[in-house]
Amino acid sequence: MINQDYAISINPATGEEIERYAYQSRHEVEVVLERARLGAQSLAAWSVTRRSEVMRRMAALLRYNVEGLAKMASREMGKPISQARAEVEKCAMLCTWCAEHGPAVVADESTQVGPQAYVSYLPIGVVLGVMPWNFPFWQAMRGAAGILFGGNGYLLKHAPNVMGCAYLLDSLWHSAGLPEGAFSVLNIATQDVAAVIADRRVAAVAVTGSVRAGAAIAAQAGAAIKKTVLELGGSDAFIVLRDADLERAAAAAVAARFQNTGQVCIAAKRIILDQPIAQEFTERFVTAVQALPVGDPMNEATYIGPMARDDLREELSIQVHSTLAQGARLLTGGEKLSGPGNYFAPTVLADVRAGMTAFKQETFGPVASLVVAEDAGHALRLANESEFGLCGALWTRDVERAKDMARQWDAGGVFINGYAASDPRVPIGGVKMSGYGRELSHFGIREFLNAQIVWLDRP
Repeated sequence: MINQDYAISINPATGEEIERYAYQSRHEVEVVLERARLGAQSLAAWSVTRRSEVMRRMAALLRYNVEGLAKMASREMGKPISQARAEVEKCAMLCTWCAEHGPAVVADESTQVGPQAYVSYLPIGVVLGVMPWNFPFWQAMRGAAGILFGGNGYLLKHAPNVMGCAYLLDSLWHSAGLPEGAFSVLNIATQDVAAVIADRRVAAVAVTGSVRAGAAIAAQAGAAIKKTVLELGGSDAFIVLRDADLERAAAAAVAARFQNTGQVCIAAKRIILDQPIAQEFTERFVTAVQALPVGDPMNEATYIGPMARDDLREELSIQVHSTLAQGARLLTGGEKLSGPGNYFAPTVLADVRAGMTAFKQETFGPVASLVVAEDAGHALRLANESEFGLCGALWTRDVERAKDMARQWDAGGVFINGYAASDPRVPIGGVKMSGYGRELSHFGIREFLNAQIVWLDRP
């Protein structure tokens, strides 16, 4: 929730205000930018060994403070507490990965020319990260860890409803021993971001968010000749073929769609079913969805918490009712839940077809759309019939056929007999309207480094 002067944190389970954070003045922004420039300059001069030590300390601090961090995420955006702890642990795993594998990623690299030509990976300066609220720690850390390990500074402009999480991360990085300002928090209104992007002290921009936000920021960065990495919306397909293990596939589909109350870019939003198994899968899936515990995110048993904001819940409700009016069937849920908080019933829509609202738009909440395909080829065509191309999942016992289908899938990631997830060891990112560039693994670290060729004694 935003007004002219503050970022306001609202507890989505109760509707009560947690805290408000005054937007930084023009002078305060100037101070933050200069501190970020100096911090990045200091970090660039550090050895990779010293950077690894900071990453290890950060991993230890995340684990030591896991309860406080998890509770903040639950309070600010409604994440079920057990899932919030898992998010913090994932951040710690990422820092450990950077500490162990980062030195090899940024080391000088030989070329085919021979010993007289090599590539150095050098920092470029301060990277602005414009981040969303749905994984308030992981989304920020997913880019920041690799960017910082590469010797760049990281300037976090977080979503206004999770500023408490942003400032906790700032405190932890400071305690881990980063140079002052190398990780900094920017608390400004959306309309003020363009001026920061244009500032000479900002070298590049990383964005995770909506297509609209990504397009606007990419245009602003492009005008200033600055690189961007965009991870935007998704309408991921989860294909189940007729030879799949239906028990495992149905269980995986529930987790793939409803984790984090369905507020995940790489969630399985369109579940595409091979016609012969559609009925049996649907019965298994709906039964499991109806059993999901909905309630207070601080309750250990809760799997579905409130949506992060009431306006998002209203938008989801409009999408559901639009899809039903277009001919889909409601199998369970479909309504906002009464009482305090931004709760929406876990929902399953059947008979969803291409062109319907829930098929073509991203449904960012606890709503699954079931689509029936004639065969494997039709399922793949349906999966690709989307403006998005983030991730997808494919369930079949024929792994070789699955790998062939993956090569024809317009997606940044395909998960065979599993479901989409991010992992420090592999890259994540999308194609089409889901964005470009990659985070995580060596791809992520090198995205914001200068691959400098050094050639000795060239005639």
